[in-house]
Amino acid sequence: MNNIISQMLSKYEIKNTNDEINALKEIIQEIILSGLSRGNFFKEVAFYGGSALRIFYNLDRFSEDLDFALTSPNKDFDLSKYFIYIKKELNAYGLNLEINGKIKNNISNISTAFVKGDTLELILKFFPNETSHGYDHILKSIKIKFEVDVNPPSGATYEDQYKLLPSPHQIKLYDKESLFAGKIHAILCRSWNNRIKGRDLYDYIFFLANDTKVNLELVKNKLIASNYLDSNSNFDINTLKQLLIKKFKEIDYQAAKEDVIPFIKDVDSLDMWNSDFFISITENLSD
Repeated sequence: MNNIISQMLSKYEIKNTNDEINALKEIIQEIILSGLSRGNFFKEVAFYGGSALRIFYNLDRFSEDLDFALTSPNKDFDLSKYFIYIKKELNAYGLNLEINGKIKNNISNISTAFVKGDTLELILKFFPNETSHGYDHILKSIKIKFEVDVNPPSGATYEDQYKLLPSPHQIKLYDKESLFAGKIHAILCRSWNNRIKGRDLYDYIFFLANDTKVNLELVKNKLIASNYLDSNSNFDINTLKQLLIKKFKEIDYQAAKEDVIPFIKDVDSLDMWNSDFFISITENLSD
């Protein structure tokens, strides 16, 4: 196995197959980010979402996808021109994965691509002492989705961060306040099989536990863009709290817990999850 991959794996506590898959997905994500950086992707794009929060701010849960947004709207943005940099970076670490773009229709603001690889092949490459026995139940292919919002609402603020592995590179990402704004927007607006993602709730707690303020301008602009809020509405931190309180009264918390369990270590931390808990901690929200 490549020495760099061994070094990256050393930070993980691997106890089972699920841990192995989460670790290899995250390492592949970081290799993708390194390749994108080499291709100057981050001159016009910023990284955000759960993976950004985990990789750069030590969120203690795994995240499946890579989410990006242009720093200035550009409907003609061509994501495919960066595939060559991703492929070259993956190949440098002995990883043979496919990269496929999804054709964006003229209405959508999201440009999407997928990096896919054979699950068993990757596990045996990352964990060479394993055998194929016992892996028949896992998915045939691992798929990492990455999306770019080519027409994002205004109001985000950014910072540049540096990573040393898999090789030194620089990434532009939303600052913590803007990441929090995106997470609150997801809680209020994201539809996922008609239920909320428990991962969004987990991240919401993480932000509040770390005394993160929210980028209120970005929240407002995102809610307006999603037709959740009228552009002429009065909007302040108390308005936002009331919107969240209303949402927290509607959530199926058992379903939310089931969503997040595969991505976390401390399942007992979910015992507190109910409407009263989330309504109470929302009083700590500030801008």
